[in-house]
Amino acid sequence: MEYKLNFKNNSTQKGNVCIYQTDPDLGVHDVMSLAWFAKSACPTTMLQFKWNVDYCYTWSRQGELIPGIVYKAAQTWNADLANKNAVDFVKDTSINAYTFENLTAGPEDGSLYIYEKRNVGANECAVGIGMSGSGTFVVNAQPNMQLQFTPHPKYWITFGTFEQGEVLDIEKITATAQEVAFPINRYSINVSLNEDNTWTVK
Repeated sequence: MEYKLNFKNNSTQKGNVCIYQTDPDLGVHDVMSLAWFAKSACPTTMLQFKWNVDYCYTWSRQGELIPGIVYKAAQTWNADLANKNAVDFVKDTSINAYTFENLTAGPEDGSLYIYEKRNVGANECAVGIGMSGSGTFVVNAQPNMQLQFTPHPKYWITFGTFEQGEVLDIEKITATAQEVAFPINRYSINVSLNEDNTWTVK
């Protein structure tokens, strides 16, 4: 099922609309939220964001990630919460390269597993999950770790200066962001940024 978020900028500001996800019960320590989608918007601009709840695995070799760094995926593999919900993350030392391999069914449905192998370098990479082809949650990679992501995401919208893939400082941006909750059996929602920089969702 495709979800649609229709945005209108009724403020006097120009900037970037950012859609991101949070998940306090995701199950992975020190996980970071990414700017899932980001588009530029001048006053009176209307934009549409569309996605499906199709999960994926993602990793990037950029060193240790901190807020402000833009995550650039090196590899993205499709996943689901049942049949393809476990994958190995390994380093091929013969060519000094990382990759996913052995996509298979995990121990439990409803979670996504990443098995970081012993030769993974600490903080050399970040690994995580995404939705609709773009990263949503990542964590700095460590050797010999099993990550279990159990996603029940909440959708948020914010406005400012953002780039798609940017590692977000959630505590900093949440005060001016707006949670967007889709009612049951509704897949399209309208969100506007008002002249006083508050939000209207309907």
